[in-house]
Amino acid sequence: MPHPYSEDQLVEQPARQLFSALGWQTLSAFDEVIGAAGTLGRETTADVVLIPRLRQALERLNPGISAEALTFAIDRLTQNRSAMSLVAANHGVYDLVKDGIPVSVRDREHAGQKTERVQIIDWQNPAANDFLLVSQMTITGALYTCRPDLIGFVNGLPLVVLELKKPGISARHAFDDNITSYKHPQNGVPQLFWYNALLIASNGTESRVGSLSANWERMFEWKRIEREDEMRRVSLEVMIRGVCDPVRLLDIVENFTLFSEERSGLVKIIAQNHQVLGVNKAIPAMLEARAAGHGRGGVFWHTQGAGKSLSMVFFAQKILRKIEGNWTFVVVTDRVELDDQIAKTFKATGAVSESESRDCHAASGAQLRDLLRGNHRYVFTLIHKFQTPEMLCDRRDVIVLTDEAHRSQYDTLAVNMRAALPGAMFVAFTGTPLIAGEERTREVFGDYVSIYDFQQSVEDHATVRLFYENRTPELRLTNPDLNDDVYTRVEAADLDDEQEKRLEGELGRNYHLLTRDDRLDTVAKDIVRHFLGRGFQGKAMVVSIDKATALRTYDKVSKHWKTELARVEKERARVTKRGFSADPDQVRELRDELHTLTTTDDRHGTDRVAGAKRDRAHEDARPRYRGPPAADERRGSG
Repeated sequence: MPHPYSEDQLVEQPARQLFSALGWQTLSAFDEVIGAAGTLGRETTADVVLIPRLRQALERLNPGISAEALTFAIDRLTQNRSAMSLVAANHGVYDLVKDGIPVSVRDREHAGQKTERVQIIDWQNPAANDFLLVSQMTITGALYTCRPDLIGFVNGLPLVVLELKKPGISARHAFDDNITSYKHPQNGVPQLFWYNALLIASNGTESRVGSLSANWERMFEWKRIEREDEMRRVSLEVMIRGVCDPVRLLDIVENFTLFSEERSGLVKIIAQNHQVLGVNKAIPAMLEARAAGHGRGGVFWHTQGAGKSLSMVFFAQKILRKIEGNWTFVVVTDRVELDDQIAKTFKATGAVSESESRDCHAASGAQLRDLLRGNHRYVFTLIHKFQTPEMLCDRRDVIVLTDEAHRSQYDTLAVNMRAALPGAMFVAFTGTPLIAGEERTREVFGDYVSIYDFQQSVEDHATVRLFYENRTPELRLTNPDLNDDVYTRVEAADLDDEQEKRLEGELGRNYHLLTRDDRLDTVAKDIVRHFLGRGFQGKAMVVSIDKATALRTYDKVSKHWKTELARVEKERARVTKRGFSADPDQVRELRDELHTLTTTDDRHGTDRVAGAKRDRAHEDARPRYRGPPAADERRGSG
């Protein structure tokens, strides 16, 4: 008799009951009989695809396809992929499952052969698919045997793997001790993950979900099931209802899964809870606005760091796949850097090809008109191209996605954009809320369709916490007669009323106090000291009052950065001269500090400084080195 407080009784059995309530068949494979007529129809314990169930599903979903063609599709789907990386193998299988497998069939009308696709999953009608949850299924790898707690099969394919621990044991142990070992190419059962869509680790109360390429920090909680205004709950029940309900599971697999080429290699991305709920709320709102004829698709406010660019990709890709129409998306930003960044996101995730990313940037209104006349899914441009209200395109299947649409540039140019594309839908994506004075944004885009604010993001661990530390340089009045001296100078200058008014406004701004050379020097020295001494490696951004001050701050930070670099090099040389008598901890500390000083990347800062239109000769004379954190006039965090 099982112990009443075991993992099986406290977590696994309730999970199985919940799956059953959601419409899954459930089956224990603890005492599985192997063979065609056995429990699951597996020929060997190394098999991870339930071939009998897969064939039955394919026959049901593809009634006009011959048995030979279905066998070909099954063979292609289940071929050995052990020579590939785990993510690459998963990507290949995902494409086949999502789009179907092309097979050659007889063309009865034209007496030849034609190509058709074997549908693996019925995405339109989830109830037409076979959902089976299997517990304690033994799987044999190259060296060892593994037994995952729960595996969710859809049409015989193992799309979901759940690893469980009893309450009191961290869910991370399920990930580190079990899931990670299962994925090991020699010691695990990597063939199980060629087909995987979701990994779930839970102890009943703490639960996280992620892709097969995610480390623990990239695994995330699922706290809401249907609506953004639900009370947030972290539990295995919310997780299962949120991602394993048949309709929601297929939606996530089909429309909220991406593969992205990163510097570290190919990674698999699954949309987080707020992205799924936000996109699924924004699309109907956009369609309602289209039916109403006003084109205001709404404002999608998800705080900075919450994956806004990826949400744009999910939004666009789902519309292209699920909603009939010859859609074209015009992605509008207000800065060249943002334009490049978003275009790279779309390219890295496969939403646009290399050639599309290169050829679909509209450098002028005329080029934008030409691109919209062509058959392009995506066009990237800047808001500054809409300098006049001249109509460029009257198509009703154009959707304009704007980034940070509340900023001042949009206040005057958004109306021109609306006039240039009178039949288009307008959806604004922003990382900050609309405030008083930004009514023009609502006039063009409408009201909020999805909200995910900073506090929610921090609580969901999607964004790191923000801490404020007051490091204000003190200003002291060294001339007690300053006011009298100023009045004397003003009287001597014999200014007229307008000049006096302008001078009064200028002196009242405190601008000259804040940008004094000695004050900026103190700030720059503190930036270098703080960046190098904060105890971790990461990004930093410096906020300045205007471009000129940003440029001066950059120069001063560069000067103090070089001074610190010279000091550390000199100290390291002095310490290493001691040879064996040198303190190894001091040597290591100096080596790490020198590494930080010489490898910190300031390319973005260099770009922004160049954007301040510095004299070209002076710019060319600047030493090119990898140095201090960037100076920027807008916003940022350290």
